Amino acid sequence: MEASGVLTRLARFDPHVAGTFPLGLDVPGSDIDVLCHAPDAEAFAAALWEAFGHFAHFAVWQWQKADRPVIAAFSVAGVPFEVFGQALPVERQHGWRHFAVEARLLRLGGAGLREAVMAARRAGAKTEPAFAEVLGLEGDAYRAMLDLGEKNDTGLVEVLKRRGSPGG
Repeated sequence: MEASGVLTRLARFDPHVAGTFPLGLDVPGSDIDVLCHAPDAEAFAAALWEAFGHFAHFAVWQWQKADRPVIAAFSVAGVPFEVFGQALPVERQHGWRHFAVEARLLRLGGAGLREAVMAARRAGAKTEPAFAEVLGLEGDAYRAMLDLGEKNDTGLVEVLKRRGSPGG
């Protein structure tokens, strides 16, 4: 990660690495996710073009909904990256909130939970749906994970126990 220079190039956007790699839940094809605070979408897109436009597989796009976040994808030495910039501070972004609760669950649930989530990931599930499947959460997996993030550790342990999930 450091050798790529990605965090240095994005320093003015408060970059945070999130997703499967720091959680140890990556599978072949996983990318390194970097979340940024980008209150000015045009300036952020221009910075992405300047910093990464020459990297392999570079693409940048902007969502049409909500505050119109900007996303870039590229590869560094064969490792895929996805950079997400939104007007919200990183700590309030859904991606960071998912990452934070997943890290807490893995800490509380131990090796059994990690293995169960990895089995679901290896079977093709995205990260949040894999957690939802293992924990027996119903409905929208992404919303359910955000809701879990509102619980303290005692509440998360109760979810782990109630669902009979590994580590609970």
